[in-house]
Amino acid sequence: MLKVGLTGGIGAGKSEVSKRLVARGAVLIDGDAIAREVVEPGSAGLAAIVGEFGAGVLLPDGTLDRPKLGSIVFGDPERLAALNAITHPLIGRRSQERFEAAPEDAIVVYDMPLLTEGNLASLHDVVIVVDVPVEVQIARLVERRGMTEADAKARIAAQATREQRRAIADHVIDNTGSLTELDARVDEVWADLVKRSGG
Repeated sequence: MLKVGLTGGIGAGKSEVSKRLVARGAVLIDGDAIAREVVEPGSAGLAAIVGEFGAGVLLPDGTLDRPKLGSIVFGDPERLAALNAITHPLIGRRSQERFEAAPEDAIVVYDMPLLTEGNLASLHDVVIVVDVPVEVQIARLVERRGMTEADAKARIAAQATREQRRAIADHVIDNTGSLTELDARVDEVWADLVKRSGG
C-alpha cells in the first residue's frame, strides 16, 4: 500500500485534485467527511463539543452549526486547541479503520486539510500539496463559499503558511490555472505514484 497525504490551504482546490486521483484509480480517505462523521447527532464527539462550547453551537435539528463553531474557534488558539483535542483522536481512529480496510496494493490518498499543522507528513510515503496564492484563496472563499473577506483571512491565518506546506511536499500541484492544466499536472503526479507503488 502506498500512503499518500494530500493537503493544501482552504480554497486551494484539494477536492478537484482528489476527484482526479480517484478517477485514475486511487482509494480516497476524505478527512473532511470523517470530521463530519465523528460529530454527527448522537455521537460522543458531538456530545463532547456541546459540553465544551454549549448548546449554542447546535442547529434546531440537533446537528452541529459548523459556521457558528468556526466563528468561535478561528482566531482564538485556545478554543481551537480545545476543539482539536476532542475531534483529532476521533478522526485519527476512524482514519486508521479506513486505511486497514483498503486493499493491500492500493494507492490510498488521504485528503487531510491539517496535515502540515498536525506534523503528520511522516505518516505518509508521499505528500502532495495543492497550492494557490493567498489572494486566490480569499477570492474563492468569498465567491464560492459566501465568506466575508475578514472571515476568509482568519481561516487562512489559522492554517499553516504556503511555505510551511511546500516544505513538506514531495509534489506541489499549482491549481491557479485551467482544469486542463490541472489534469495534466495530476497525470504527472499519478505516474510517479504508480511507479512508487510498484504498479
